[in-house]
Amino acid sequence: MSGKRSYSRDFIIPLTKTTKNGGNQNHSLNFGKETPHRLASSMLRKKFPTLERFLWPVCRRASHLARQQYDVIVVGGGHAGTEAAAAASRVGAHTLLVTQKVHTIGALSCNPSLGGVGKGHLVKEVDALDGVCGRAGDWAGIHFSILNRRKGPAVWGPRAQLDRQRYRQFIQSELLSTSRLTVLEGSVEELLVTESNPEEPGCHRVTGIRLAGASLPISAHSVVLTTGTFLSGSLFMGQNTSPGGRIGDAPSSAGMSHTLRERLGLKMGRLRTGTPPRIVKASVDFDQATLHPPDSQPSPFSFLNSHTHCKAEEQLPCYLTYTTPGVDKVVKESLHLNCHIQQDTKGPRYCPSIESRVLRFPGRQHQVWLEPEGLTSDLVYPQGLSMTMPPDMQLHLIREIPALHRAEIHTPGYGVQYDFVCPTQLSPALQVKSTQGLFLAGQINGTTGYEEAAAQGLWAGVNAARAALCMPTMALSRTESYIGVLIDDLVTRGVTEPYRMFTSRAEFRTSLRPDNADLRLTLKGFAEVGCVSSRRYQQTVRVRDSLQDALAALRDVSLSATAWRLKLPRVHISEMKAANPTGLEMLQYNDATFEMLVSVFPECLSPYTEFSQRLKIEAVYRPHCVLQQKEIARIQKEESMSLPQDLDYLSLPVSLSQEVREILDRVRPSTLGAATRLQGVTPAAIAHLFNYVLHSGKKEKRTHRS
Repeated sequence: MSGKRSYSRDFIIPLTKTTKNGGNQNHSLNFGKETPHRLASSMLRKKFPTLERFLWPVCRRASHLARQQYDVIVVGGGHAGTEAAAAASRVGAHTLLVTQKVHTIGALSCNPSLGGVGKGHLVKEVDALDGVCGRAGDWAGIHFSILNRRKGPAVWGPRAQLDRQRYRQFIQSELLSTSRLTVLEGSVEELLVTESNPEEPGCHRVTGIRLAGASLPISAHSVVLTTGTFLSGSLFMGQNTSPGGRIGDAPSSAGMSHTLRERLGLKMGRLRTGTPPRIVKASVDFDQATLHPPDSQPSPFSFLNSHTHCKAEEQLPCYLTYTTPGVDKVVKESLHLNCHIQQDTKGPRYCPSIESRVLRFPGRQHQVWLEPEGLTSDLVYPQGLSMTMPPDMQLHLIREIPALHRAEIHTPGYGVQYDFVCPTQLSPALQVKSTQGLFLAGQINGTTGYEEAAAQGLWAGVNAARAALCMPTMALSRTESYIGVLIDDLVTRGVTEPYRMFTSRAEFRTSLRPDNADLRLTLKGFAEVGCVSSRRYQQTVRVRDSLQDALAALRDVSLSATAWRLKLPRVHISEMKAANPTGLEMLQYNDATFEMLVSVFPECLSPYTEFSQRLKIEAVYRPHCVLQQKEIARIQKEESMSLPQDLDYLSLPVSLSQEVREILDRVRPSTLGAATRLQGVTPAAIAHLFNYVLHSGKKEKRTHRS
C-alpha cells in the first residue's frame, strides 16, 4: 500500500468500554516494539478484515488511558477529524482523536464517492500536503472518471465511486499506525475553558475536554472540533424527529453547544442536509437505465500512486435514469407529512432533496444516478433522491421511476438538522478569534461534503499542532490553492447555506490545476509547514526537476514551420506561424502530443515520456499563467499587509461609512486582501484603510527608532 507510515514504538489503541452503570471506562493497550509491524504487514497484504476482529479484544483487554495531557485533541472521527488528527501528528504533536465509535472512523455517511468538479481539486491538494483521503480513494475506488473532460484540464474533476468497507478500513489502518496519535472511544461532555493568556489575542482559552462519565479531564494545548452534523443534531423522517447526527448514532453532548454558545459567546446557526434511501441492488431494473462505464484507465488521486488498487477491468459501472411526473405527484401529496421540508432552516442548494427540487422546478425531469456501494455490496445508492418523507411514501416515490419500478428499500432516507458556528469568527488558521487554543473544521463551519471537510481538517490540524508546539500559525492564500479559496471564503464572507466548492470560486483556476497541486503545495508543506514526509518531498523534487529539464529541452528544439508540417502532418499548423517554432510552442496545438514530438527528437525528449500529460498541460496553460502571475503578485502584496487585530474600527479616524465600520468590526479580517473580499466593503474604504495602516506603520517605526 503506497504511502504507509512507520509505527511508533509505543503503539496505542485506546478505547472505552461501557460499565454496568452506563459510564465509560477508558482503555488502552501497549503492543511493544514488534507486534505493530506484524499488524502492519498483515494490512499491507490486504487482510483488512483482521482489523475489525482485532478491535473488540482490545476493548476487553486494555486497562487505562496512557496519558491525560496531549498537545492536540481532535473531537470527531469523520473526514475532517481524521485529516486533522493525522496532520497534527505529522507536524510533531502528541495527538488524541476522540470519537464516539472507533469502528465508524472513516465511514462514508452519505454518498460513497470522492472528488468531482472543484472537490477533486481539494482531494489532490490534501494529498499534496500528505493527507490521507487521496490514498484511501485510490485503494477503495471501484469506478474512476474525470468529469468535465471536454473542457480544459484546469477544470477537470477527478472522481471515484468507493467501496464503503475498503475506504473505512484504509482510514482506520492508517490512523491506528500513525506515530504520536492515540485514538479514544468516548463522548465529549464539554470543553475546559479558562481565562485567556493576556499576551495573546482572545477572551478565553480552551485547555482540554471532559468526557461523559469520566472523573478526570484530559488536557491539551489545542483542541480541534470536527463535530460534523452531530452538534445538537436532529434526524427527520416524515413527522418523526429524534436526536442524532447520523442514523444509529447519538448527537454530540448538549454541553458542547452550550459551551460554544453561552460560555464562549459564539454566534451560531442551524443548517440541514439529508441522504437518500439505500436500494436493494437485485430489485433494480438496470435495463431501463443508461449505462455509464468508468474511464478505461483509472486516474489515481494521490501523487504517490501510479495506479489504483482496483484494476481497470474490475471497475463497476454507474447508471443514469430520470424522475417522472409521478415523482412530482408523490412529493406534493406528502408535503403535509414532511416536517423537515417545511422548516426554515437552510438546506443545501447544490445537493438538494428531491422534494426541494420538485418544488423549485416543477414539471422538470431530474437526474438520478444509480451508483454501486462496493464490489460485493448488494445495495445501490440513488444519487439525487435525498428525501425525508415517511418510508411508505419513499417507496411509492421510488417506484414511479421506470428503472426502480420493483425497487425495495433497504434503509430509508432521512434529513438532518445541526448547529454550526458562523465561520467569520475564525482566523485563516481556522482558530476561533476570541478563544485561544480552539480550532474548528468541517460542517461545524457551515460547509458540506467530504472533500471540503478533509481540506479544513488538515489545515486546522496543522495549525493546532503548530500553536501547541509554540510555532506561528499559517494561512494559505487563495492565489496558491483551492484550500486557500475555501478557507478565505468562509472566514471573510461567511455562509447563508452549506458551502460547496466549485472551480468558479477560484480567480486563478488556470494556475490552480489538479495536475500541479504537488508543485504548488508539497514543497511548501515540507519546508514551511512541516506536515509533509521526506519521502513525498523527495519525489516532488524529482518531478519538479524533471519537468523543468523537459520544458528546457522543448524550448531548445525548433524547426521551420514548413519542416514541422512535414514531420507532423496531422497537426494543423497555422500558416501565420512565426519562423522556427520551438517544441514548446508546437505542444500548445490541440492536436499535438508530446509523443509526436518525441518521434521527431527522440534523443532529447524520450527521457521525459512519463510526464507527457503534465508537459502537454503545462504548455497549453503557460501563456495564461504568465499573465496571471502579475495579478497574483498584486494580490499577494495586499495579502501581506496585516491588519492589527486590536484596531478599533468603530472609532478609527478614517473616512469610512458606519456600515463598513460594522462589517470590519464584526469580521476583523487579518489582512487587507481579506478585507477587499468582504461584501459591503467598497474600494474607496480599502484605499482609506490601506493609507491609514501604512501611515501608522511608518509612524510606529519612526517612534521605535527614536
